[in-house]
Amino acid sequence: MFRDLTITDIRPEGSDAVRITFDTPEDIDWKPGQYLTLRSTIDGQDIRRSYSIASFPDQPLCVGVKRVDGGAFSTFAQSLTRGKSVQVMQPEGRFCPRGEQTLLLVAAGSGITPMISIAAEALERGAEVTLVYGNRNSGSIMFKDTLDALKDRYMGQFNLIHILSREPQDVELLNGRVSGEKLQRLARAGAVDLNAEGVYLCGPGAMIDDVAVMLTGEGVPETRIHHERFFMEGEAPRAPSVAAQEAAEKGAQVEVVLDGTRRVFNVEEDDENVLDAAARQGLELPYSCKGGMCCTCRCKVAEGGAEMAVNYSLEPWELEQGFTLACQTRPTTEKLVLDFDAA
Repeated sequence: MFRDLTITDIRPEGSDAVRITFDTPEDIDWKPGQYLTLRSTIDGQDIRRSYSIASFPDQPLCVGVKRVDGGAFSTFAQSLTRGKSVQVMQPEGRFCPRGEQTLLLVAAGSGITPMISIAAEALERGAEVTLVYGNRNSGSIMFKDTLDALKDRYMGQFNLIHILSREPQDVELLNGRVSGEKLQRLARAGAVDLNAEGVYLCGPGAMIDDVAVMLTGEGVPETRIHHERFFMEGEAPRAPSVAAQEAAEKGAQVEVVLDGTRRVFNVEEDDENVLDAAARQGLELPYSCKGGMCCTCRCKVAEGGAEMAVNYSLEPWELEQGFTLACQTRPTTEKLVLDFDAA
């Protein structure tokens, strides 16, 4: 599942982030918008984190890691050096462009990382791209040199708009935070086109939700709006239902199908979810963020019933077909079968 990749370059990106570039084997395939799961043992703990790929097409894999207060991996990443190796999972993710000829990208903070690859791929094939990017100040802008180089290379094709919340700019509309209201005003001023064939949102969940509500209110079809959440603020997981509590009290039996092999374990009262129950009993299931955002632990309910504490990544059609996220799943029946091999 994981393989060791050697760091070939590491450099600062803005005031509190680093760009990490890996020696990339030819057998690793990836698409713009996907992410890498990095893994390391930090202070005796197995820590995994997902970071979006920020590479141009046909270039070595690189990710941007922004320091988070109290973040175990993001702090660890700042101390990495060339020549060191990090365990990396095969690229995953579905936040990928769909061949649109006009794209509107909206990002805040480290949400810029997948936008680098998405913009570069789209521009290379002749698409028109507008990127609205929010930061505290100019010193905190990640990949600033890369964005400037894209703007210079694709003049007239790439429209780059910086929004700063703590550094005044000459144009009042460019001050403040990225929001639905801000984007709406930019559209009315003629700076962005909300009717782009594809709209991609990445960053804090609150920003994504606010912009998405505005877009649908302006008549943008939901099928054109795609998002990648980096974190959520102030939203608590749903409490277990009565059925989930009763199943845990009885010791619900869970059977998983993974790589053609079936394993059985129990979910008990002290287990937060299926993933934790499996780990407690020595079974490692696929996972990365453990926050319901990355879909690494996506599986299908083949038998029984289940509920999720949160879901920030599965699409409505996936829910209808019975897919769930193991890191958020609680059994609601005495027996639950989860298929990780389901397409």
